[in-house]
This record gives sequence, C-alpha cells and structure tokens, in this order.
Amino acid sequence: MAIPLLNLREQYLPMEAEILAEVKEIFRNQAFILGEKVEKLEHELEAYCNAGFACGVTSGSDALIIALMVEGIGPGDEVITSPFTFFATVGAIARVGAKPVFADVDLKTYNIDPARIEEKITPRTKAIIPVHIFGQCADMDPIMEIARKHGLTVIEDSAQAIGAECRGRRSGSMGDYGCFSFFPSKNLGCFGDGGAVTTSDPERAKKLKIFRNHGQCETYIHRYVGGNFRLDALQAAILSIKLRRLDQWTAARQQNAAEYARLFAGVEGITLPCEGESCTRHVYNQYTIRVADGRRDALKQFLNDRGIGCSIYYPVPLHLQECFAELGGKRGDCPVAEQLAQEVLSIPIYAESTSEMRQEVAGTIAGFMK
Repeated sequence: MAIPLLNLREQYLPMEAEILAEVKEIFRNQAFILGEKVEKLEHELEAYCNAGFACGVTSGSDALIIALMVEGIGPGDEVITSPFTFFATVGAIARVGAKPVFADVDLKTYNIDPARIEEKITPRTKAIIPVHIFGQCADMDPIMEIARKHGLTVIEDSAQAIGAECRGRRSGSMGDYGCFSFFPSKNLGCFGDGGAVTTSDPERAKKLKIFRNHGQCETYIHRYVGGNFRLDALQAAILSIKLRRLDQWTAARQQNAAEYARLFAGVEGITLPCEGESCTRHVYNQYTIRVADGRRDALKQFLNDRGIGCSIYYPVPLHLQECFAELGGKRGDCPVAEQLAQEVLSIPIYAESTSEMRQEVAGTIAGFMK
C-alpha cells in the first residue's frame, strides 16, 4: 500500500466546486490584491484566533519579518528563539539584520524550554520568538513573564499551530504578535504562499497594514520603509473556504494521533509525541516520533522502500547550519535540539488518511523495531 506523508488532492476534491466558483468570481472582477476577500479573511482569523486584529500577508516568513520591522528590530539587536524549527524563523531575524540567539528546547514537547531563555538575555535582547512546533504551543506563561520582566517583545511563530491552545488560549493570541503560515502543507493551507499576523494592540495592527504596502499611510505617501507583503485575494478566498472546515480536520488529526498511540503501545525503541502540561489543544501539524539507538535513518529508508511517506523535521539544528557559522555555534550548545535532530521522524497524520493506512504504518514500524 502506497501511503503518502500528505495528500492534498483528497482534501481538495470535496471543496472543488466551491473553490472554483470563488476563483471565477475573482477572475471576473479582476480584483487580485488585498480588497474585500482579504478583509473578510482577516475578520475570520481574528475570531478564530481570539485576537483583536489580523493582517493578511504574503507568507509565514514575511509575517515574521514584518512583525520584526514594525518593532524596529535590526542591526545591533538580538532575538532569542529555538534552534529546532524551520529555517524561516531564524532567517527572518537575520533578514532584518538582528542576531539570532538560541535557547535549547524541551525533550518532550520539542518546543523552546522557558528555563533556558533568561540566561540568554543581554542588554541587546529585544524580542523572543517561541515556535509552536508540530502543532503544540510552547509554554507561554513563563515566556511572557520573562518578557515582561525584561521589557521584551514576544512574537509567536504559529506557522504550524493555527487553532492550538495553551491553557485554553489560542495560538497567536498570547504574545504581542502571532505569525501564521498558509503554505499548502499546513493544517490551513492556500494554493501557494500566504500568511497572517495577529495582534491585540490597535497601534501595532495599524502599522502592520501600513508596512505591508510599502509603508504607505495613503497613496504614494510613505511614512515608513515597508515592503510588498500584500496577500492575494485569490489565496484569501480559498482560505476562507478552508477555514470553515479546519476544526473538522483538526478533530480528525487528533483522532488519528490517538489511534497511533494505541497501535504503538508496547513497541520498544519508539517515543511518541507528548502533550505538555500547558497544552489544552494539540492540532498535530505533524505526528513526530523519536527513534532510539541510532536507527532513525534506517527506519526512514525502510518505510520509503515500502511506499510509506515520512520525513525528518529537522535534520540539522539551526545553530549548526552553515549559513549561521559566523554566530559561532558548535555541537553541545543545544544538546536537546541536537539529539532530536538525530531521532525525529514524522509519519502520516493528515485528516483524510484511513485507519487501514495507520495500521500499515504502525505495523511496518513495529516490524522494523523488533
């Protein structure tokens, strides 16, 4: 049985007629950038994320960049974040000219460890970017306490965690900003690149919308040096359609995770995803297991040979990436992230996958681990 890691076609087909009708309307109206479709989506995201304001932007990467720009963070500043995440988190910090500073992660949740943050703060520190990895929020209470104590901005990287909750509060509603990605493979994905920034501060919200359109406060009058971070109406319309189904898809992912937990019971050498004490809603952007005894790469090859999709998120922690060599990162700086990079393997969890598929995945893994 061929089992892909993700099957977006199966998600699309039930929505095809509704999506094509929206696309036809946009083509006929020839209104492609920002406008009513984007404003509609922004209001829907505000309600869904329990945030005061939302600003649609071009991608999750640009969501991080624009939040840093609005805060005036740049050369000479430092931003503390996780070494165990997708490149965009740290790439955004570098793009604005600031210095990324890495605090190690928690072995159980894979999220930034709040106990490791304060020791990284210097007079140059301006912000913390906690990453809600794989669909589970970081423990935000201690992070916010540290940030308020030191006068730091908190930018939640919620790219993988729309709808996730920490102690009953939605991802993107706890920090000063929440940054979302709508890359096609995300739980809520568009048909290309797209993103959004949430905030509860009206002044920040106003600046976000000025910055995303080249810093224009009115046509051809530029108050700031912003950028072209404008969301397309086409992507916004598609996201509005999909957002109505997101809770249904999340419930299916949660059920799939629960089934995996039953199927993997008693399988030695496999550590399953763990929901931290602060987690009240895990949305399972990925179902990421850990494979003991240096067998991860062999298991990945074993699964691929049998047509079972899987992937390593992420094989090299960011403090050891070649492009950040000038920061002086070395092995041993973030031992937990380094361990995870050698052990993690993500397996199919998408809502449209079947119980038969999960039984095949778990059975194949169990057979390998004997």
